[in-house]
Amino acid sequence: MKPLISISPSSSPSVPRKPRLSPYLFTLLAFILFVAVLYGEDFICMFNRELQLSSVSTWLLSTTARKSSEAGSLSFAIGNTEEGCDIFRGRWVRDESTRPHYEESECPYIQPQLTCQAQGRPDKEYQFWRWQPHGCNIPSFNATLMLETLRGKRMMFVGDSLNRGQFVSMVCLLQSVIPEGAKSMKTFGSLTVFTAKDYNATIEFYWAPFLLESNSDDAIVHRISDRIVRKGSINTHGKHWKGADIIVFNTYLWWMTGLKMKVLKGSFADEVKDVVELSTEDAYRMGMKSMLRWAQRNMDPNKTRVFFVSMSPSHGKSIDWGGEPGGNCYNETVMIEDPNYWGSDCRKSVMRVIGEVFGKTKVPITLLNITQLSSYRKDAHTSIYKKQWNPLTAEQLANPASYADCVHWCLPGLQDTWNELLFTKLFYP
Repeated sequence: MKPLISISPSSSPSVPRKPRLSPYLFTLLAFILFVAVLYGEDFICMFNRELQLSSVSTWLLSTTARKSSEAGSLSFAIGNTEEGCDIFRGRWVRDESTRPHYEESECPYIQPQLTCQAQGRPDKEYQFWRWQPHGCNIPSFNATLMLETLRGKRMMFVGDSLNRGQFVSMVCLLQSVIPEGAKSMKTFGSLTVFTAKDYNATIEFYWAPFLLESNSDDAIVHRISDRIVRKGSINTHGKHWKGADIIVFNTYLWWMTGLKMKVLKGSFADEVKDVVELSTEDAYRMGMKSMLRWAQRNMDPNKTRVFFVSMSPSHGKSIDWGGEPGGNCYNETVMIEDPNYWGSDCRKSVMRVIGEVFGKTKVPITLLNITQLSSYRKDAHTSIYKKQWNPLTAEQLANPASYADCVHWCLPGLQDTWNELLFTKLFYP
């Protein structure tokens, strides 16, 4: 019986043929495989930025675009960011005409831990930088538009002291257009509330460094080295977040103990506690999934928005940027110019967890990927220019780098840019 289809040498091969491999090509492939195995980590270093951020960037550019293909599909959106524009990739441009957004002395809500000028910082260069994305622009922050949007609504920042800094930055950006007597700020335990009375609007901060219940939840006394988080406890804090129209989450620094993370399976009230140890990545993944489940159950995607701020870099090791061993952000007044810089404090494995978990969720959450752009800013930390709650020792005074804060940021400063990016993603997703 004749075959139904005859196959000529020029047609597409539907019948397998015996492959022929040149001995030279085989040798080349074997050599490439050997080099990749032997020097794989070096290749990772060569392409560190792309590899370290690949999962998050892929999610940011594809998943977010898929979830909000139309601006109207997300609450509060009034337009679109330019097509193909990644607002988180760019460069810092000096701009004395529009920066800073406000003067430190004009915003009475900045805590003394962040008022670098009042605490003696001699330079102001860190205030004059504007973030410029590659090939596109971001809209100017419009305080009136933000306040009108928040009329009758609640905006809440939830997380650790870095998120509190972003909350204070947002308050400073808005309060200048609110008359005296029509604004106030009060603290109730873990909750701090700024009220714009004429707008019936609140901007709030809730202290929850792990988002989950932990033994570090006291808003004042929380410096605990043996940190424990309780599995499945998101509602312990989450009950205070219900009713928010815009939520901005962050959590990272408190998970970085350098050891495995202790996870409580029962209750902190149990006499005998069932505690297991997980890798930092697995524990962090647990926290991210809990946050997303809470958002799915409590945030109406047709009326609300949920944001997550990626890890804020610290600059505790000057050797990371080619400085002298033993140094840190102390006395640093210029930024890092290497566009591929990535410090040892930012764990790429945790960034991959964010990309993995967010990439699988159906929750319309928006990532504010501030890590890379903030990594350049070793000049913007509070360093030694902050209120010291305990008297400094003679040894500390002799070595200022020993007590420099290379985690938090001066205001006005870098975190105002984070809020410009939040503004952009809120109104032009």
